[in-house]
Amino acid sequence: MSKLIKVFFVLMSLSVFHAPLTEAQDDYLNVGRPALEEEIAAWDIDVRPDFMGLPAGTGSVEMGEEIWEEKCTVCHGSFGESNEVFTPIVGGITPEDVKAGRVDGLIGNKHPQRTTMMKLPTISTLWDYINRAMPWTAPKSLEADEVYALVAYILHLSQIVPYEFELSDENIGDIQKLLPNRNGMTVEHGLWDTNANPDVLVNACMENCNAQVRIHSSLPDIARSAHGDLRAQNRHFGATRGADTLSEALVDPVRDGRRELTNTQASVVAKVDASPEQVAKQHMCLSCHGVNEALVGPAFTEVADKYVGDGDALVNLFNKVRQGGSGVWGAVPMPAQSGPTDSELKGLITWILELEKN
Repeated sequence: MSKLIKVFFVLMSLSVFHAPLTEAQDDYLNVGRPALEEEIAAWDIDVRPDFMGLPAGTGSVEMGEEIWEEKCTVCHGSFGESNEVFTPIVGGITPEDVKAGRVDGLIGNKHPQRTTMMKLPTISTLWDYINRAMPWTAPKSLEADEVYALVAYILHLSQIVPYEFELSDENIGDIQKLLPNRNGMTVEHGLWDTNANPDVLVNACMENCNAQVRIHSSLPDIARSAHGDLRAQNRHFGATRGADTLSEALVDPVRDGRRELTNTQASVVAKVDASPEQVAKQHMCLSCHGVNEALVGPAFTEVADKYVGDGDALVNLFNKVRQGGSGVWGAVPMPAQSGPTDSELKGLITWILELEKN
């Protein structure tokens, strides 16, 4: 959104623009006030592809690495390659892509998982998004220098800049010329040129269409199960759901909310029972509990040790997990867990109770 449009909406929301008054409008003369400069500035933080709105600042790769380890690794991994919570940021680009400005891995099925750096056409987009929305738990909490540093670190992980590099408002334009997919976006539309006419009628081009459309969304058979069950490793919302890579290739329309499974498909799905370890990964249990190591909560082996000889352990732990609670293992509360099915949860708890310390 351009700065002019954003300011317009702010002023409109505060009833600043007044049409010629009629007698019926006399009662509203004192409604609203001009927006203060600081109020406009609080909204007007976007950075355009031409770098208008970009604040002055500088940040090194080394500084970015420190901030990343503290605030970013939990969702994105130490090297931006994690697929545990969100789609990977780094990966899938080559030195040839940097030279060409078009990522070859986006063509066909050469790289099924599209990373952020594969798709990114403008460096301002990355800077702007981190500045406005990150970290997820504390958006808009980063200083400008910290944002520069994080962008520099991502660029280094993508092998675009060296470790000694410092990114600033003065050299960011030069980095734009090195983005691997800088030529991968069209600017021939009204949303790019604010003086052009947008296609508000959605007049689709129906000429010279491909006779056959192939959707490349499946993993090669040889690599299908190389990283376990991808579906269990993905979050339960958003565009990327992941495939059940431990079963035969199968779209699960029920899970994706599209339609009911056919009898044949349902029979295939029914044969694939998630192991306790997969259930723990799928429902993010391992984010707070290590198998042999305490994290936010106790290690699974500590739980097993605590309940040795307790004949009611399965029932009691089942209820604790479902209802949540705090005080048994410290002050940090255990949120109520409604995700696993009853059978999955019973299997998970049974597995935990049978663990032994290494």
